[in-house]
Amino acid sequence: MKLFVKIFLWFLLAIFATIGVMTYITRTFQTEPMSSRMERSRRNQMTIFSGTATQIAAAEGEVGLRTFLTRLRDTDPPRKVDLVETNGSLWFGDSGEMAGSADVVSRALSSGVIELQSDEEKALGAAPVDFPDGRRLVLVIQWDRQAPPALFFGSTTGYLRLAGLIATAIIACILLALYITSPIRKLREAAKRLAEGDLATRVAGKIGRRRDEISDLAREFDRMTERIESLINNQVRLNRDISHELRSPLARMNVALEIAKSKANPETTPILNRIESESERLNDMIGRLLTLAKLESGSHDIESLRIDLDELVKDVAADADFEARGKGRYVNVSKADHCVVLGSENLLRSAVENVLRNAVRYTKEGTAVDVSVVRQNGKAVVTVADHGGGVPEEELKNLFRPFYRVGEDRTRSTGGIGLGLAIAERAVNAHKGAISARNENGGLVVEIKVDAVKNSTY
Repeated sequence: MKLFVKIFLWFLLAIFATIGVMTYITRTFQTEPMSSRMERSRRNQMTIFSGTATQIAAAEGEVGLRTFLTRLRDTDPPRKVDLVETNGSLWFGDSGEMAGSADVVSRALSSGVIELQSDEEKALGAAPVDFPDGRRLVLVIQWDRQAPPALFFGSTTGYLRLAGLIATAIIACILLALYITSPIRKLREAAKRLAEGDLATRVAGKIGRRRDEISDLAREFDRMTERIESLINNQVRLNRDISHELRSPLARMNVALEIAKSKANPETTPILNRIESESERLNDMIGRLLTLAKLESGSHDIESLRIDLDELVKDVAADADFEARGKGRYVNVSKADHCVVLGSENLLRSAVENVLRNAVRYTKEGTAVDVSVVRQNGKAVVTVADHGGGVPEEELKNLFRPFYRVGEDRTRSTGGIGLGLAIAERAVNAHKGAISARNENGGLVVEIKVDAVKNSTY
């Protein structure tokens, strides 16, 4: 799961947990205090209403009292109001409207004070009212039972409040997750570019004015890339300088060798021939080093010419086949789709040639190196397959490293120096292509992919 999603979900869960706790506290711990407040409010109301009723009965008589009770019953919200005589008959009110009121009326008559009773559905209050003629009646009022106030549920306002809180929480979590993960994503992209060979990659300037651990990491990343760039550039420069410096004494040695061969006798001729062979090998190695140094430094000019890749591969395969047959091997072009690419013919030829000669070097005697050029999904795909037994799976990722040898003894016996595939990879990368290797059918398969020109025809 992505870090952005993890951070978003964790913060959202924390906010929902907070909402749940608030709701629980509201419902649980406010119930008892609210009951006490409601009971005190009802007792105060009954005191006022019964006292007023007694005063109105004395001042205005029964007519005034009925008017007051009617007005009291019709208030907003409306209440149920009865005035009950001592024998249980209604002086004012609707018969049977307040079920269960007989007990509270009886207690009020006996005690002469206000009595209250409540259940889950309603609350009743009873208070004595004295008439001027000495009669005592009981004023009975019923209230609907009020539930504790809901924080979110039970009303439109509560639901709107909850929806607004959730929307705010989601937006806040998204912004927070973006704030945390955005620089990490930029660091990942920078690391990817660095791994692809872009040594100029820097990231500290792209994460803003942050002053936290992530900004510290970005600055340390930039210090690391600067150091890596310096080391690699120094290594490339050293390889190039050494190669150039070796060329001059090697050229002088070849001149001296030619003079020595002209004066050689039958006994020294084989020795001089061996020296000449090693000199040619050394000259080839220096040339490869110079090519590799140019490719790694980016100083090699990349042309943008239209190249018939299939014809180029056929040409290289024909030369390789001529040399391979002298060693009991051969090269076969099994398929060659017409593919036109843009780039440097010299570099692409070098890439194909190095891969093909490497395959010829290692394929078993009497076997063929199979070569194909296929147009596939807008790509020109060159495949070279040998029958050399392949390489260990864990070594595949190292095949394109300079001077890397899978088997020291085998490589030395074949004359390889570990630069061919490295040069091929740099040449392909210079064309924004890709090169890969895999084991298949008892041999190594190297695949080169570069962009093909659309709608290319003969």
